[in-house]
Amino acid sequence: MTDIQPTRIRMRSWLFAPGDSVKKMAKAAEGDADIVIFDLEDAVVESGKEGARASIAEFLSGKSEDERARLWVRINPLDGPWAADDLAAVIPTRPGGIMLPKSRGRHDVEELDRLITPLEDENGIATGSTPVIALVTETAAAMFTTGDYGGAPRLAAMTWGAEDLADSLGAQSNKDFEGDFAFTYKLARSLCLLGAAAAEVVPVETIDTNFRDLQALRKRAIEVRRQGYRGMLAIHPAQVPVINEAFTPSDEEVAEAREIVDLFEANPGAGTIGWKGGMLDRPHLSRARQLLAQVED
Repeated sequence: MTDIQPTRIRMRSWLFAPGDSVKKMAKAAEGDADIVIFDLEDAVVESGKEGARASIAEFLSGKSEDERARLWVRINPLDGPWAADDLAAVIPTRPGGIMLPKSRGRHDVEELDRLITPLEDENGIATGSTPVIALVTETAAAMFTTGDYGGAPRLAAMTWGAEDLADSLGAQSNKDFEGDFAFTYKLARSLCLLGAAAAEVVPVETIDTNFRDLQALRKRAIEVRRQGYRGMLAIHPAQVPVINEAFTPSDEEVAEAREIVDLFEANPGAGTIGWKGGMLDRPHLSRARQLLAQVED
């Protein structure tokens, strides 16, 4: 696991911006997303990748260290021809982190570490200081390795993908007739969440492609947060405020969590405690502490 502490920066909203558009990168960087991901993969055609690398490198070079901490880059997949060139262009400009698409398992994160380390050393960057978020369900085979990421170098977060997974399966759609994710994609979401928990990294929900329906986005974001997710990918700036709000514990939640922690601290020998007509046990205490960790340094 990376020495980077994920809590140094918030990871609620992750907004994509195409790496071949300086205007869109600037707009995203000026917004309220916790993390902005400059995209060299899907958003950039093959003929534009070299120019996009140069644009991202120039953009990052003009930012301070604090500003760069939230400016990450999605490179191209490791099994393709562009990933090494992507890293050679952007690592010297010290991005906040790297998104690895189409990760096939822990071995891909390890290979990414082997590629990044000499670039850090050559450019006076602390070894291992560039964190990674891995997209872990974009191929059928990758679904079977989501639980293998524990201890992977640099890994700070895991997320999943439904669009590329559907392509990998030859599916006509990743939705059912009611418009919800079909079972296979709900399974991918669950496997990502379980894998992130096992690896002790931040789980991040995938994109909502319908950026105009903010009410549906809010409902989904709240639902996956209740399941254990701690952030969500975004494809449009309008989605960011909704995601930030949904993944920020409310004042009432924080007060309740503090009350539960205080109760157990006042009764250190108790395994269970009566509270509001019900019973609390140690899992309730653990969840309360996890919630407080999201809002307290």
